[in-house]
Amino acid sequence: MKTYNIVMIPGDGIGPELLDAAVQVLDKIQELAGDFRLAYAFHEAGAGYYQKNGVNISPETLEAIRKADATLKGPVGLPGGRLPDGTEAGVLGGVLRSGFDLYANVRPVKLFPKVAIPLKDRPPGSIDYIMVRENTEGLYLSRGRGIITEQAASDTLLLTRKGCERICRFAFKMAMEKVPGAPEDGRKRVTLVEKSNVLRSFYFFRQIFAGVAREFPGVEAENIYVDAASAALVMRPEHFQVLVTENMFGDILSDLGGATIGGLGMCPSANVGDGRAYFEPIHGSALDIAGKNKANPLSQILAAGMMLDYLGRKKEALLLEKAVRQALEKERFGISSAGLVEGGASRVAAAIREELERD
Repeated sequence: MKTYNIVMIPGDGIGPELLDAAVQVLDKIQELAGDFRLAYAFHEAGAGYYQKNGVNISPETLEAIRKADATLKGPVGLPGGRLPDGTEAGVLGGVLRSGFDLYANVRPVKLFPKVAIPLKDRPPGSIDYIMVRENTEGLYLSRGRGIITEQAASDTLLLTRKGCERICRFAFKMAMEKVPGAPEDGRKRVTLVEKSNVLRSFYFFRQIFAGVAREFPGVEAENIYVDAASAALVMRPEHFQVLVTENMFGDILSDLGGATIGGLGMCPSANVGDGRAYFEPIHGSALDIAGKNKANPLSQILAAGMMLDYLGRKKEALLLEKAVRQALEKERFGISSAGLVEGGASRVAAAIREELERD
């Protein structure tokens, strides 16, 4: 029996509820498959850990992540948890993404059945694209390095040839592998989101993107300015298959995409490098609903599905997504317009486990 060593980070706020729901679903999948085992090692990290220890993650946890086959992480962050420079103390993205060179942040945006959304007349499947966000450069590379005086402040946006080439190549490979193509026409398409009409750094990115695109003649390549992209993702999301962009642009646009499919509680993500990855929801710790049996755990459960796929368990990853889709189709639980679930994470996990049993 194949064993995969998985680091589990419950996080803050609703994080432990979400991770517990994901574990319940993963345990059922292991039981049904019968030929692999996930060996969990739970580690504390995030804002709560920072409040107690003055750091957001321990060296021991970092070493465990380094040795693990994958890491599944809940959302982190608490109000008031700030570093002396005013930035949030509990977040782990800067530590893990840059520390392990996890350069690709993969954020699927997919509309599932029977989910209330603000857009009219959008059937399931009409929104189905992946946001590939460069994870180690861009404006966020300035985290903790900005210059500030009493009169002015400056953060620097940095893009390198290496960083642009590898994230573009990653996006094109993902477009080749992703089935189906764009909902609009079935075509494989990569869209670079940039702002080259204003900033030289994005013209640099655009030129590199064009060069990489020539390596993939079977994939359509196009460019769109970020302001136009924010409108297009609402007006014609069916046009897109894979979008690739700079760090901060990807952070913002993926949240916009989440709003079109029922909220951020529907949005998982992967942080992938060469030989290492961790998986998490894209949203925060939602302290206001923690412990109230209202949290939607689908972001965490779908992130667990992405982890299974990364581990080479594609069949099980597809079964997990199918069970989520069937539970929603049968209205085994409802998601409110505010993104809340009556009965919370445990109810959702139970419904998905039952659908897995039926399959």
